[in-house]
Amino acid sequence: MFKQISLAMAAGALVAAPVVAQAAAPSRAPAQAEDSEKLGGGLLVPLLVAAAVAALIAFVIIDDDDAPASP
Repeated sequence: MFKQISLAMAAGALVAAPVVAQAAAPSRAPAQAEDSEKLGGGLLVPLLVAAAVAALIAFVIIDDDDAPASP
C-alpha cells in the first residue's frame, strides 16, 4: 500500500512541477534590439569575396600546365 501511495505522489509531483514552475516565473519584458536589421561588414566583405573569385578565375584561365604529370 505504501508503495502505491508513494508512486502516486511521485507521479503527481512530476505532473505538477512544470505547471508550478511556469506560474512562479517572473514575467520579463523583451530587450530592445537596436540596429537589428543592419548587417555588419559594409562594403569590405563583398569586395574581398569578389577579389577571391576573380583571382581563382584568373588562375584557372592563366594556368597552362596541360602536360601530364607522368613521363
